[in-house]
Amino acid sequence: MLETDDPLAIPLWINGHAYLTMAPTFLDVRNPVSGEILRRTPLCAAGEAQKAAEAAQAALPLWAAQTTVARGALLSALGDALAAYAGHFARLITEETGKEADAALAEVNAVVTLLHGAIEDGASGVVAIVSDDSAPLLGALSRAIPALLAGATLVLKPSPKAPSPVFAVAELTARSGFPDGVFNVLQGDEAAVEGLCASAVVSLLMFSGNAALGTRVGEIAARHGKRFAA
Repeated sequence: MLETDDPLAIPLWINGHAYLTMAPTFLDVRNPVSGEILRRTPLCAAGEAQKAAEAAQAALPLWAAQTTVARGALLSALGDALAAYAGHFARLITEETGKEADAALAEVNAVVTLLHGAIEDGASGVVAIVSDDSAPLLGALSRAIPALLAGATLVLKPSPKAPSPVFAVAELTARSGFPDGVFNVLQGDEAAVEGLCASAVVSLLMFSGNAALGTRVGEIAARHGKRFAA
């Protein structure tokens, strides 16, 4: 699992593996209470976005061909794994957002519940999900879980201020038996969103979080003619 003792550059997750990149710039991830620098987020752009989208596209035929029952079983296994590390995930949320421990643990438990009782949403193709730091785990996963059950493959772009919970989930997907490329994580800010919208293989961009930021993300999607859901 992700260690948090020393500042580090958090990787991307592409095609079932941690993916290190030398982005042009990095954002310091700070504990909002103490001000401590916890790690650094690479602010990626079109090149990394396309790599992540291509990995999702390559994984799509195999994932979509599985039965809903089979995909649901993998999501349930992921729920079991997340429950086993609930305290770890809660600490990551607290460190990066300043949430109280009880609220952070409640967020993790809400995701576990969603994984164990997933309901598909009809999504298909390669779906990109952008989320903010208001609920860094639940925001992203509330969009991701129904899409995965429906047979979509994903590229998730968490907030650069709270990147660790989604990355740590990606690690758990590998341990839970997900095929490589089904669940990818892209780090960055608006340039990463631009890259996802510019990718021809991304069929839908979803957003979860603050309405004002969602409006901005929707404007980027509209400029590229990308389907958008908030």
